[in-house]
Amino acid sequence: MINLHFHGATVRFDDGSLAAVPSLEVAAHRDAFTRSLQTRESLALVLDRNGRHPIAYLAPSDAASSDPHFEDRLNAYLKSTEEWAPPDRPAPAERHFIRKKRRAAHFEARGKAT
Repeated sequence: MINLHFHGATVRFDDGSLAAVPSLEVAAHRDAFTRSLQTRESLALVLDRNGRHPIAYLAPSDAASSDPHFEDRLNAYLKSTEEWAPPDRPAPAERHFIRKKRRAAHFEARGKAT
């Protein structure tokens, strides 16, 4: 990374080519870009050369960087909610899907001419 500013960023690839990073991309992942600039560690970027100027985006694997502490808390919460679902009935997501499917069938039947 060469420069990080309000309107985006400028990055240099290993082959020496330059690319711009749009401001929306930088705003969405400002922590990753700031950390990369400060520590001089490289980010996995995707280069788009289809336009007039090359544009770089953060690769999906780096865009979804995870926080281990957050992941542990989320897993603990999900395990605690498993006991809320009655064991003799389908899981809540399945029940929701079944209700939506029945409702969709009801509306489709109403729309057909008899």
